[in-house]
Amino acid sequence: MLQPADREVLRQAVMALENPGFAARLSHWVGTPLEKALVLLPEPVAASVHEASQQALTKALDWAIVSLGNPQLNNALSARRHRLLSCLSGAVGGFWGAPALAVELPVTTLLMLRAIAAIAVEQGEDMDEIDARLACLEVFALGGNSDRDDGAETGYFAVRAALANAVSEAAQFLAQRNLADSSAPALLRLLAQVSTRFGVSVSQKLAAQAVPLIGALGGASVNWMFMDHFQSMAQGHFNVRRLEREYGKAVIKAEYQRLCDEP
Repeated sequence: MLQPADREVLRQAVMALENPGFAARLSHWVGTPLEKALVLLPEPVAASVHEASQQALTKALDWAIVSLGNPQLNNALSARRHRLLSCLSGAVGGFWGAPALAVELPVTTLLMLRAIAAIAVEQGEDMDEIDARLACLEVFALGGNSDRDDGAETGYFAVRAALANAVSEAAQFLAQRNLADSSAPALLRLLAQVSTRFGVSVSQKLAAQAVPLIGALGGASVNWMFMDHFQSMAQGHFNVRRLEREYGKAVIKAEYQRLCDEP
């Protein structure tokens, strides 16, 4: 039986993970439904989003494996500073428009990974463990459902289950090597699954920045929300993982589902 304080933590995690609201927040800020903004994206740009997302995540994976175990890097920046740096990156992207995505997105993604890792450490994760580092990458798959998802694969635990085999294979591969080889099949499978969902959020971000007159200031604002969104996903994700370590996975999953079913 969960302690009342832990049950409240889990309730907050459910609210964040099952109702991410990133597209809705962007639509409210832009002042038009995001679906209309998506139409503004030129077809070549829209087609490049998946490639840009996968390249950004590849760099993030390399950085995660090589650097996240470094104690100096685990003395994390504050959440606010991460968001401010993300705003600076977004301002550059907003100023130069869609062509800057290939440059801006890897920078923003690495900043988000650093912020995600900081939250993981706060919740008791050991960044020397491969599993913890890959759990940081899992966050990029949360709150961005793929067009290939069916109705049973949209919830938090469903996404984790869909990634489980790829995460396990990647962890086994990395446990045998000191450095990541992003061309290894085990890592390519993981990156492909994560980037499919991450690309949805990237498309929404890019569509908002493509609205006329937004420019650099708008790009900075969109990136602030982008960073805030994934920090919220990370907080929920690593709270769930912490509670799983304390109470067991089965107990937390059952309680999570009960909270989802509450009116």
